[in-house]
Amino acid sequence: MSSMMRTDTRYDVPRKAADAENYNRRADGTVRPWYSTLTARIVMIALSILFLLPLYWMIASALKSDQELAEFPPTLIPRSWEFGNFVEAVTAMPFLTFFANSAIITVSVVVLSVLSNFVIAYGFACIDWPGRNTMFYVVIATLFLPFPVTLIPMFDMWARLGLVNTLFPLIIPAAFGSAFYVFLLRQFLLQIPRAMLDAARVDGASEWRILWTIAFPTSLPALTTVAIFAAVASWNDFMGPLIYLQDESVQTLSIGLQTFRSVNAQDVSFNQLMAASFLVILPLLILFFVFQRYFIRGITIGGFK
Repeated sequence: MSSMMRTDTRYDVPRKAADAENYNRRADGTVRPWYSTLTARIVMIALSILFLLPLYWMIASALKSDQELAEFPPTLIPRSWEFGNFVEAVTAMPFLTFFANSAIITVSVVVLSVLSNFVIAYGFACIDWPGRNTMFYVVIATLFLPFPVTLIPMFDMWARLGLVNTLFPLIIPAAFGSAFYVFLLRQFLLQIPRAMLDAARVDGASEWRILWTIAFPTSLPALTTVAIFAAVASWNDFMGPLIYLQDESVQTLSIGLQTFRSVNAQDVSFNQLMAASFLVILPLLILFFVFQRYFIRGITIGGFK
């Protein structure tokens, strides 16, 4: 056993070297010079620092005292770590109520978006029916409709149904699909071998069974991408809650932050505001880092065949 392990380890080194050499090859087969990848890495690190700077400044400001925030030039690292700012930010407004409303809306939108858009995309990608491509182009054309065009008719419809000031206007539209999500999932589903789907049909499997037992497990990377997009859009939505939600008991975190700033307009505690803002984006950061691998895979595979 030990000799086999030594043999495997010995052969790992040439294999890793070969993989590294193949990774540094261009499309024409030539090897990239070492300084070309080094330059790319330096540029990527510099851009990463540039993009992470606002996030760092938010966290640093949230941990500073009022006196330290007023100093000039500002300190890069807080001298005293004021974690109490997070507690005061949560207690200064009904944070838990806003968080619960945002969570309910986001989870519901994610589930409905994944299910509805997947079924629609399956119909456009895996089932042949007259006028399929024409109808798909019509669906894609809805991407060019400006949001204000549908704003008034949608509000009038929900008002007539008596659902204004409830969470339903922000949840139910997700059950009817989105042109962008349908396009993304359709491109992914087109890569499933048609022979495999036809073989399942010959064996007597229904379209629903093929959809859930073959297409759905295969499309998990793309579905994860759609789920992340839907979660970010729903969690950060400001216009929808501003239009449909009026009572404080049904408002979301995006409205809560604006309310917190408006109420304290004369004497804004920027450290508490930054603390509340960080708590708002924290779930999205966790969501992205947990599913980052599937997200990138869904984006890259969905664009190439």
